[in-house]
Amino acid sequence: MAHEIRIIGGQWKRTKLAVADKPGLRPTPDRVRETLFNWLGQDLTGWRCIDVFAGTGALGFEAASRGAAEVQLFEQDTALVAQLRHTLQRLSAHAVHVQRGDGIAGLKARAPGSADLIFLDPPFDANLFDAALAASVSAVAADGWIYLESPTAWDDAALLPLGLAVQRHLKAGAVHAHLLRSMGA
Repeated sequence: MAHEIRIIGGQWKRTKLAVADKPGLRPTPDRVRETLFNWLGQDLTGWRCIDVFAGTGALGFEAASRGAAEVQLFEQDTALVAQLRHTLQRLSAHAVHVQRGDGIAGLKARAPGSADLIFLDPPFDANLFDAALAASVSAVAADGWIYLESPTAWDDAALLPLGLAVQRHLKAGAVHAHLLRSMGA
C-alpha cells in the first residue's frame, strides 16, 4: 500500500481508506471531495449513487457515509475489487455494493433515471469520457447530478450534444472537477 486517504464527512468521518500502488490509480483528493460535497449538500439521505470507476471507492464511500441509500461501485481490477469489499465489510457499509466489471456497461444496464448521482473519474489516459458521459445521461434522474473528473475542462459547448451543462467547476492541480446537470433539470 502506497498511502491512505480519509473520508471527509458523515458517519465514517476521518476513516482511512487504503490506496493501492497501481499505475493510473489517482484517488480524488480530499480538498476536491470536500468541495464536491459542499456543492451537493452534506446530507445525501436516500440518494442512489453510482461510482463508475471506483478505484479506492473514496467517492462512493463518501456518499454512503453521508446517508446515500444505495451506492454501486464498479471496478475492473481484481485486487481493487478485493480491497473495496474489505472496506465494505470493515465499515459494515450495507448501502454499498461492489461489482467487478465494466462500469460503462453497468450504467447502460441501469433503468433510465435510476441514479441521483453518478461519479465519473475514469483513468485519464483511457479515452472513456465520451462513452461514460453518454451512458450517464440515460441513467441519471432528471434532477440528478453527474460528477466528472478530467485532465481538461469541459465547457457547455462540449456538453451540449449530451444535453448537459456545467453547474460548478474547480481546477485543483492537474484535475478539473465538474458538477454537471441535465439542461432540462
